[in-house]
Amino acid sequence: MAIPSQEEIFDKVREALVDALGVDEDEVTPTATLRGDLDAESIDFLDIVFRLEKAFDIKIERGELIPMDVLEDASYVSDGKVNAAGISKLKERMPFADLSGFEADPNVQNLGNQLTVQDMCNFVEYKLKKA
Repeated sequence: MAIPSQEEIFDKVREALVDALGVDEDEVTPTATLRGDLDAESIDFLDIVFRLEKAFDIKIERGELIPMDVLEDASYVSDGKVNAAGISKLKERMPFADLSGFEADPNVQNLGNQLTVQDMCNFVEYKLKKA
């Protein structure tokens, strides 16, 4: 199976986000953050995952997009901040995401605020290549 182009992936991701979040197409840019710019809430991520699975015929396991198990592990987090070992684990589990902004302020609550539309496109491409 041929992997769709980055433009095709972006178009389908944008469509999924527009449908799931009720935002306008022009709001969904590669640099838009899911929580900050598009107002995605935790419950919205379930809908987004479902729509991406359908659009790309992929299976997204729980914790694959955002590894909550790392964020809830006391060996990686203390006082609400992710330590260096936790950052390393997140980078390993999220090779599709640019975590540089999160590294600067590794508050657990900030991870969701850092995810961009481009990260979602990178995630889909990563999943398709692994399939």
